Amino acid sequence: SSIQEEHLACRSTAGMFDVSHMGFFSFEGDNVREWLESISTQKISSFVNGRCGYTHFLDFDGHIIDDMIFAVKSETCVLGVPNASMVPTMWKWLNELLPKDGSITIKDLSGDTSIIALQGPNSGEILSAALGADNRISRFKCQEILTNDAGITGWIQGTGYTGESGAEIFVNNGQVAILWNLLLAKGESHGLVPVGLGARDTLRLEKGYLLSGTDFNGSQTTLESGYSWVIDWNHDFIGKERLLIQKEAEYKSLSGILLEERGVLRPGLEVYLMGEKISELTSGSLSPILKRGIGLSYLDLPIGTTVNVSIRNKQLKGRVIQTPFL
Repeated sequence: SSIQEEHLACRSTAGMFDVSHMGFFSFEGDNVREWLESISTQKISSFVNGRCGYTHFLDFDGHIIDDMIFAVKSETCVLGVPNASMVPTMWKWLNELLPKDGSITIKDLSGDTSIIALQGPNSGEILSAALGADNRISRFKCQEILTNDAGITGWIQGTGYTGESGAEIFVNNGQVAILWNLLLAKGESHGLVPVGLGARDTLRLEKGYLLSGTDFNGSQTTLESGYSWVIDWNHDFIGKERLLIQKEAEYKSLSGILLEERGVLRPGLEVYLMGEKISELTSGSLSPILKRGIGLSYLDLPIGTTVNVSIRNKQLKGRVIQTPFL
């Protein structure tokens, strides 16, 4: 319908997204969790079966190549969701790092898999109505889809990129239309609306979530992105040495800017401090909840600092804040 209407529905009732453009990898083999943690920031071996997590994959200089939600399916299988534009890049990078003994294999399931994200306060009730209570999944839990009246099979996990409770459902392409229509029908009485990628962007931005290729593009480290919480320092991983050096230095980090005047922020707008350009926005939009312009920018400024954002040759006043905005 409209970005604002869809956004508000997701925050207040429920929204449903087609995110089938995202990638879907399967990592399989003995010690697969130990291998994955050796090349990413999270200590994946500490995640038990049936749990999901979020990690960064770095190059040897500590720069983020991509971020990924992963799900531990079993002792020998971990599933991962790379960003759509990064599927070829991640496929190449990860295959280059495979053990030479062939003990770990990667399957690209992206082309055969559709993904529906069900998000919002009412998502649990809708999921129970559509697929049965046994498939109502808790946050960051995951499982095979259990037997249900609709005959839907696949994978389900309590993840999403809106900041709301919900689930992401992975099914074969041949079943996705059945699943979509079923959720739509069961969700009608719960305020469910279909949501497009425009509102998906404003929802994630209100929570300060990173967008691959926008908020990081291969030139930033995990520390600079403000996501130090995804680093488990108690294991060795690619890029760790560079992060340890940076940790002791000064560096710009991704910060929130809340516009204090009427206006809409957009990516690429210039940020000024006392008349001098200091940065640009990586992300920017209008928050449908706050009804204020919000944006992200790499800054080395204290929280509360007043800055200006240039919009159509006007310098609009903003304030540096700690994300999330909402």
